[in-house]
Amino acid sequence: MSFVTRNTDLAMGARAAGSFAVFKSPAPAVSKAAGKVAGLAVLVLAVSLPAAGAEAGSPISVSLPAPGGPFPVGTVAMRLVDRSRPDPLVTAKPYRELMISLWYPATGGGPLAPHMAPLAAADWDRHSAPPLGIAKGAVAWAATRTHARVGAPVEPRAGKLPVVLFGSGDGGPRTLGTTLVEDLASRGYLVVTVDHTYEADQVEFPGRRLVRALPLPAKLTPKVIAKLLAEHARARLADMRHVLDQVTALAHGRPIGGKLPEGMLGAPDASRVGALGQSLGGSVAAQLTRDDARVDAGVNLDGAYVGPVATRGVTRPFLQLAAETHTRDSEPSWKSFWRASTGWKRELRFKGAAHGSFTDLQPLLPQIAAKLPTVPLADYVGTIDPGRSVAAQRAYVGAFFDLHLRGKPTHLFEGPNTRFPEVSLIPFRGHALQPPPVA
Repeated sequence: MSFVTRNTDLAMGARAAGSFAVFKSPAPAVSKAAGKVAGLAVLVLAVSLPAAGAEAGSPISVSLPAPGGPFPVGTVAMRLVDRSRPDPLVTAKPYRELMISLWYPATGGGPLAPHMAPLAAADWDRHSAPPLGIAKGAVAWAATRTHARVGAPVEPRAGKLPVVLFGSGDGGPRTLGTTLVEDLASRGYLVVTVDHTYEADQVEFPGRRLVRALPLPAKLTPKVIAKLLAEHARARLADMRHVLDQVTALAHGRPIGGKLPEGMLGAPDASRVGALGQSLGGSVAAQLTRDDARVDAGVNLDGAYVGPVATRGVTRPFLQLAAETHTRDSEPSWKSFWRASTGWKRELRFKGAAHGSFTDLQPLLPQIAAKLPTVPLADYVGTIDPGRSVAAQRAYVGAFFDLHLRGKPTHLFEGPNTRFPEVSLIPFRGHALQPPPVA
């Protein structure tokens, strides 16, 4: 859970409840409005730096790195409604409403999709950016574009598309994983990103309707934080299973939601499914991999484990990516998860990386800090070179899913690689690196 807190004791207690701490000098007071910081699942002890602003009339432009796969990328946003259950976070609402985006290999054509929808970008500017040290209006968030074409037809040469479900960190919108998601789509995957309504900082629905996250409790004790994380994890797990139901329907040629891109019906391969998430999203990816037989493999981007999976582990292939200071010794849930997991498993540590390095803040914040030097860059994305960090994440996550969803052999997980000296493979007595059979 992303909170700004007042003292080291609370940060340490919350870390035991399933979060991490970045320690700074405590400030005398912290506003509740600044309490939720972009879904990074980092507990930050009150940053006393003022929010940095750009010169009047000159907001900073930022860009995302281009994907590296052989295919152009298409995307479409869709509203899903699950009427089988009331909303788990607003129980008076008799159904659960979600926004998702499909990312896929495309033939090209059509306008480039924005990184954030207009109302969501404006809300991010007002509420989510200032706790990062970025004043309202300092960055042209709404002007940032992805590399995906809106509604472009599915590329038939890509064949049947393995599926990856993606979840951001607690409080984070689905857009915060675009850098990694676009790259997977360009490699021939259908990636489905999910907004968890009333938890994500902001969710924009069709008809220019914005839904903000529920307010945080006034008193954030470790017990309260643990309860919130557990509640959000349960809601997310049910959300992801519903989304997977919809993807399975697509695979069988049944339409869902709104207008689909040409060629999407029947394109997903529901027999090859992966789960991917950052922070709390990584924990839920693990729980989904354990609980749902349709999921073949999972990846956790630097998230502590919440719920039963923390002690029960997984039996299917699983990959952990870690910031430099995140270890099994410092994070109890990692140690118990690792010991209990019996399938193929690897853990990679990124030297110089911080928790936010595994989000879009990795490429975006350095661009902002170059013009606003008071932005506390290292607190969020560490000291690792941003381009090398992105390249390594894409290479290892792509190779993992290629291995376990496509049966493509790789030597990348067998030891150190000279292409990525920042990445270390944490030793263990594990299983031989053998690709699973692919039907």
